[in-house]
Amino acid sequence: MAAALALMAILVFGNVVLRYLFNSGITWSEEMSRFLFVWLIFLGAIGALTDNEHLGVDMFVKRLPDFWKKVVFVITNGLILYVLWLVLDGSWKMTLINLDSKAPATGMPLGFMYGIGILMSICMAIVVVANLYRVLFRKRPVDDFIRVKESEEEMLVPAPQQIAEGGGR
Repeated sequence: MAAALALMAILVFGNVVLRYLFNSGITWSEEMSRFLFVWLIFLGAIGALTDNEHLGVDMFVKRLPDFWKKVVFVITNGLILYVLWLVLDGSWKMTLINLDSKAPATGMPLGFMYGIGILMSICMAIVVVANLYRVLFRKRPVDDFIRVKESEEEMLVPAPQQIAEGGGR
């Protein structure tokens, strides 16, 4: 992700400098930046799921007893797996359709643009299945996978227990 972001910044900045100072530019820079941006977002989604950083609403779930939290966790992760299957299926079809189509400026196959959906859905499915395994068979509490805080202030102010353990900021 860092390499994609750095390359995007270099391409866009270089193209701006060339355009304003030398009245020319790199023709494929904008298209390559767009490809890198799409890949960056999809790779970031994998990283966010791995770190449990995706947005979530837990006002109902946090009031449930532990057994029902686990049931809701399994149901929601089953739905997530289904959606990931839909993304995988659609990305696979779009990749195959666009393998012979070339991007106008770079000449790269457009299947490259849709292929990240395949990678993302497989990687995210692995993370979801691993989390389900941890909750169901390793007896990890569901609360470990729910990282929602009440407010930003609560996230910034360390808990007294964290300070006592040396974990405060």
